[in-house]
Amino acid sequence: MTYIRPELPDARATLRAGLPDHYLTPEDLTAMFRLPSVETVYAWRKKRTGPPAMRIGKHLRYDPAAVRAWADSLIETDAA
Repeated sequence: MTYIRPELPDARATLRAGLPDHYLTPEDLTAMFRLPSVETVYAWRKKRTGPPAMRIGKHLRYDPAAVRAWADSLIETDAA
């Protein structure tokens, strides 16, 4: 008798709801939001109007879940 193991869902996909497994770079945000340049992302950070970011060494990184929450908050603000 052969036992067939059922397929388990990918825990990372469930946890992140389809978001990337790695932190995003400013260049990633520029591409995602089709911004004119990466300088827009840096200006958001300086003005504290963009998604929350963190420094990892000398590099700026964004948590995909935080970027999604920030974008969702913009949608809710526009709808109100």
